[in-house]
Amino acid sequence: MRWENMLQFRAKTLFNNRARDSLFIPITKRVRLGFSFFSSLCEPKNMVLDSEAYTKLVQTAAKSGSAILGKLAHGHMIKSAFKPYPFLLNNLMNMYCKCQDLGFARKLFEKMPERNIRSFNCLISGYTQMGFYEEAMGLFLDAKDYNLKLDEFTYAGALGFCGERCDLDLGKLLHGLVVVNGLAQQVFVVNLLINMYCKCGKVDLAMSLFDRSDEKDQASWNSLISGYVRVGAARETLDLLARMHRAGLKLTTYALGSVLKACCINLNEGSVENGMAIHCYVAKLGMEFDIVVGTALLDMYAKNGSLRESMKLFSLMPGKNVVTYNAMISGFLQMDDVTEEASSEAFKLFMDMQRQGLELTPSTFSAVLKACSAAKALEYGKQIHALICKNNFQSDEFIGSALIELYALMGSTEDGMRCFTSTSKQDIASWTSMIDCHVQNEELESAFDLFRQLFASCIRPEEYTVSLMMSACADFAVLSSGEQIQGYAIKSGIYGFTSVKTSSISMYAKSGNMPLASQVFTEVETPDVATYSAMISSLAQHGFASDALNLFESMKSHGFKPNQQAFLGILIACCHGGLVTQGLNYFQSMKEDYGINPNEKHFTCLVDLLGRTGRLYDAESVILRSGFEDHPVMWRALLSSCRVYKDSVLGRRVAERIMELEPEASGSYVLLHNIYNESGVNSSGEEVRALMKDRGVKKEPALSWIVVRDQAHSFGVADVSHPSSQMIYAMLQQQLDTMNTVEFLDETLVYGSSVT
Repeated sequence: MRWENMLQFRAKTLFNNRARDSLFIPITKRVRLGFSFFSSLCEPKNMVLDSEAYTKLVQTAAKSGSAILGKLAHGHMIKSAFKPYPFLLNNLMNMYCKCQDLGFARKLFEKMPERNIRSFNCLISGYTQMGFYEEAMGLFLDAKDYNLKLDEFTYAGALGFCGERCDLDLGKLLHGLVVVNGLAQQVFVVNLLINMYCKCGKVDLAMSLFDRSDEKDQASWNSLISGYVRVGAARETLDLLARMHRAGLKLTTYALGSVLKACCINLNEGSVENGMAIHCYVAKLGMEFDIVVGTALLDMYAKNGSLRESMKLFSLMPGKNVVTYNAMISGFLQMDDVTEEASSEAFKLFMDMQRQGLELTPSTFSAVLKACSAAKALEYGKQIHALICKNNFQSDEFIGSALIELYALMGSTEDGMRCFTSTSKQDIASWTSMIDCHVQNEELESAFDLFRQLFASCIRPEEYTVSLMMSACADFAVLSSGEQIQGYAIKSGIYGFTSVKTSSISMYAKSGNMPLASQVFTEVETPDVATYSAMISSLAQHGFASDALNLFESMKSHGFKPNQQAFLGILIACCHGGLVTQGLNYFQSMKEDYGINPNEKHFTCLVDLLGRTGRLYDAESVILRSGFEDHPVMWRALLSSCRVYKDSVLGRRVAERIMELEPEASGSYVLLHNIYNESGVNSSGEEVRALMKDRGVKKEPALSWIVVRDQAHSFGVADVSHPSSQMIYAMLQQQLDTMNTVEFLDETLVYGSSVT
């Protein structure tokens, strides 16, 4: 064996025995270990190495990911005044890229006396792998300016840039260059183009290119399957898997995982049946308990509401890892209404992970925080926050968003803002969570300020952010601001998303413009359950009960499975229309036909429905049997009905129950006072007023607000809290004086002046 080969073998052996086993040794010791390791390689002292030896050392460092070894070899070249050839320089640059030290790689690239296409490819590949697509694109243009012959690896970085930025025009231009340079038939380039078109949302172009290709490999099929999954085409994904099977290709874990993910896209098109068919095929192949495929299977069952099957599969899987646990924890949070039992199971899995010593990841903490929010386990969420800080994950953007949601439920926008500012990367998800935090706590001005700051930070709002702001404008009756946001959505192309149009429906309906809300609904090309639910609720709130019922039946006829929101809308319609029989049937159908457990809102609608028709004691019985008897909103609905039917006996009992639950809420006292007065029992009404005074309960004053230059100003009766209150009252007095003067002149003209 030549001594160079012996040197390479010795380097590998020493590295495996020393460096790889020292990953958890402090960095200073690892550096000393690296120096002693390199010194042992270069015995005897002052040993001179040639280009081949240096190349093998650098390649060993690149394969093992040891930046220390690579830098020692590089330093030895400099110390021994060795002048490396371009081939060795390219290997050095590749080593720095593989060790994720792009700063050293760029400096080396800029100092190279001679650059060839491989030099550019090494750095382009390094930038692409680290996600710096703009830098990779810049190098591609530089290589083109150098008049170098571009190969498939050079185009890889540029096409990756087009895919990540969804720049279809530039992608088509690069496709033309690929054809001109004779690279269009290479499988590697074809796969790059397919991937680029899929990421740009043009799966039809990707399929056309796929069908025209003479050669296809496993990556070609996987890229196209991923493209269909990305655009939500579940049926096409399954058809492609069938084609792949008929073509005799082996189905890999990647392809099966992607197809199972497709079974979670559209939950009303037999996705469970398709997923079960894939499960049977996977079991036949013996891949049922593969970690990747098994995790995808239990995720598919959980997202389709088959939590029992998901749990059974989880219990049978050997060698469960952190990804499997994360998927199962998330599975308990997939339901429309997460129960305390589901949250408890998620917490048990989290504790089981800790007992087994599994390394907790940001995804783990993010899922557990969502469970805390769903179960409103706020104190437990604070403990999780402390554990996050202990593991130094507080700067993770996904965890930051989950923490913001948790503190939003607690009503603490200040703590939410602290979590927001502590995240290292404030992405669109973090911004949206922070805006939502202010909206939930009715701080609309702060939400608008954050929305403006989002634009100033040069981050493009996504469809959910725009939908959130439009919904907030609807809730706070700020139609003009909502229309401005809608204008931005149209201009930016976001308005085409179904979620944005759904928010537009709610915004116009809550502003009283039902014709425009109906027009937006008819413009939605692919309405989903949320769109139908928004329109049903809008019709119900405006008294169009029969139209709401017809739309509900139409939704079911189109194959959509009603969710909790849809049933809530239809129950509201029955309440406003006095349709007791239909309302009771729909309420019963929720659980019997669709397996949906009614929440307190559904029971409140049922109580309101019975109360409006005079069945007050039936309504009381519903509350007592609902399991939500500690929720005051249902008792308040019954108390309102007691006022309508002047039932002071039941009204007093209901009001006393509400006062136990909410002793400081003024609404129940006021309602009971009105019931007594309207029933002619004035003495009891005075007793209620005295009770309010003794308990220090004050009637909450009504508020009005106006939006001036994108800022909302709120006012109450005799309110002096506004910073410009003195000027406002002075202007009001001036207007009153003007009105009095005009009234006096009008009386003078009509009756004649009494002044001589």
